[in-house]
Amino acid sequence: MKATIYHNPKCSTSRNVLAMLQERGVEPEIVEYLKTPPSREALKGLLKKAGLKPRDILRRSGTPYDELGLDDQSLTDDAILDAIGEHPILIQRPIVATQKGVVLCRPKERVYEVID
Repeated sequence: MKATIYHNPKCSTSRNVLAMLQERGVEPEIVEYLKTPPSREALKGLLKKAGLKPRDILRRSGTPYDELGLDDQSLTDDAILDAIGEHPILIQRPIVATQKGVVLCRPKERVYEVID
């Protein structure tokens, strides 16, 4: 099975999901999104496939979320995508994409939705 994981090796959930994929015999393409952030268009495509909005993948802890005022519910999807483009650390992780779909693996067991 072909899979891509948008991964942060410092994140225990991301490491666990990678291990879960490998335990099922899936050797995913690993995209360390802090080193190689997805383009705006790629991110929009992932969100669409996952049925998510940009706000749904925002990470607050350890990010400039509060400093940027991202809890402002009047912010548009484009404004949130702009913030993510400037600060990829805002992306909640991990995101896994396969031919079966795209999921934000929070909780980590969600990965099974796209590999089983």
